[in-house]
Amino acid sequence: MTTPALRVAVLVPCYNEEAAVATVVADFRKALPAAAIFVYDNNSRDRTVEIARAAGAVVRSERRQGKGHVVRRMFADVDADIYVLVDGDATYDAPSAPRMIDRLINDHLDMVVGFRVDQSVAAYRPGHRTGNWMLTSFLSTVFGQAFKDILSGYRVFSRRFVKSFPVLSDGFEIETELSVHALELALPVAEVETPYYARPEGSVSKLNTWRDGFRILGTILKLYRSEKPLRFFTVIGIFLMLVSIGLAIPVVITYLEEGLVPRLPTAVLSMGLMIVAVLSVSSGLVLDTVTRGRREMKLLAYLSQPVINKA
Repeated sequence: MTTPALRVAVLVPCYNEEAAVATVVADFRKALPAAAIFVYDNNSRDRTVEIARAAGAVVRSERRQGKGHVVRRMFADVDADIYVLVDGDATYDAPSAPRMIDRLINDHLDMVVGFRVDQSVAAYRPGHRTGNWMLTSFLSTVFGQAFKDILSGYRVFSRRFVKSFPVLSDGFEIETELSVHALELALPVAEVETPYYARPEGSVSKLNTWRDGFRILGTILKLYRSEKPLRFFTVIGIFLMLVSIGLAIPVVITYLEEGLVPRLPTAVLSMGLMIVAVLSVSSGLVLDTVTRGRREMKLLAYLSQPVINKA
């Protein structure tokens, strides 16, 4: 069981969730009676605010559209020892929250991700399942194996994680950013299987499989460029070097055979590509030093926060 002395906050970002938000608040009130439940509305055009307030939640608003903006505001505003982040669509299993919190405390973790196990065909669309697998595999290849479900919106955090995490994403890429942050700082994390249900009748998903999938993939590439610049720019440099050498070989052979350079534009292009390739690798070396300094600052900010005290 969770320790009563610890302050637990349930954070629920919402956008047009009048059909589900009351259920979410009631379920988490039952699962975590001592927790404070915060519903952050993101410019809903329905009765989300009224229903959430009537259900007993603390309701606040974030004007800037996008889940990333909402999470940034929640992490900055709410003060607690343990944070439970969950979507307001009633698809996640509230009774799993105490088990996830216990795992966080007992194993001294900073993040526990709810690994979704769908309970019906309607819960997980095939396109989303395939996209999640592809993105998770790509993230594991780039940053190392740690998660099986990087896009899960059901997570439990320590105060250390929340108060030292610099939220940069605007929208649904926030889950990817959370995962990459934990991997980059080698923070202790875990996954716990949780049931995943279909949306209740009247609740509509705001996700678009292709649009949001490409946005998340773009976020991974941006994070890879910023967190591992030496690898990123070295790959570009090697590619340009190979193209440059490929263009230069016929020019060199002709020069050795005839003593002439008849394809001067090709020779100039080859030289230019080689210069850009060297500059790319050099940029990677410089940015790698900068990134190392940024990572040290993030780690110091993380270490400056107190650990969870179970006493």
